[in-house]
Amino acid sequence: MLVMLWKRYGLVFAAGALCIVVNAQGIGPLWYTGVALLAVGQIMRVTLIRAQRPPLDREPLLLRVPVTGRWLALNGPATKVPSHTHSHAQTYAIDLKYVPEVSGSGEGVTPVAPPFRWLWPLARSPRLYPTYGMPLLAPADGVVVATAGRQRDHLSRMSFPAFLFLYLEGFIRSLGWPSHLMGNYIILDLGNGVYAAFAHLRRGSLSVAVGDRVTAGQEIAECGNSGNSSEPHLHFQLMDGPDVMTARGVPFAWRYRDDDGVEHTGVPEDTTHCVAISPLPDRST
Repeated sequence: MLVMLWKRYGLVFAAGALCIVVNAQGIGPLWYTGVALLAVGQIMRVTLIRAQRPPLDREPLLLRVPVTGRWLALNGPATKVPSHTHSHAQTYAIDLKYVPEVSGSGEGVTPVAPPFRWLWPLARSPRLYPTYGMPLLAPADGVVVATAGRQRDHLSRMSFPAFLFLYLEGFIRSLGWPSHLMGNYIILDLGNGVYAAFAHLRRGSLSVAVGDRVTAGQEIAECGNSGNSSEPHLHFQLMDGPDVMTARGVPFAWRYRDDDGVEHTGVPEDTTHCVAISPLPDRST
């Protein structure tokens, strides 16, 4: 019961902010109430995040890479831990963007993502990014335990003003429900107390529903730009429970090949490319 209450720290923040905003009497009872609620909300938030710190001695779980083609790794655990934050079980999370080989000329040129701009254009359609609509695959056999698929794919945040807005937007989203931060998502139960989460999926692309059984390599959705996302990409993580608000992150490893053709077992470092190696060794052995 206490955990359920602690998960609603966003509501306490909202109540405190409302008290301050509607207060018209200067510093007084309503103002003090608002400040107190903001402080309580922050204490609840920090306490919950601290409880999500995972043990550091857990062995990574070897999984199939959940994408096909050539992808760029960002914000991953090979570079630093936590890769994102302990909040929402993101300790070992990784972001992936599809970066195809550029080849040909004229009409046959492979599309590349629009670059970051300091000022203009402020934002772009997610459809201009090659990652948008790329298929996502189940990393292992499992069961779908949670989904969300109705959030829109918003414009990119790939300009300096838009990036500043993203930081404020991200904080506000973090105070809401998980879908506000993750956008459209799928959570899979992989068994043995391990769950996989896919975030920022394209609206209307989910091909599975709660209760469905999936097999390793099965397409389950497409990349999108929903939730707290600067541009279309996949946010992938493992955790020890189905609720991102209370679960703790779980480390994982992939078998992949880098741009030099060298094979690796682990997680690619930030700003490096990876291509999945298949078939994946049998997890039962």
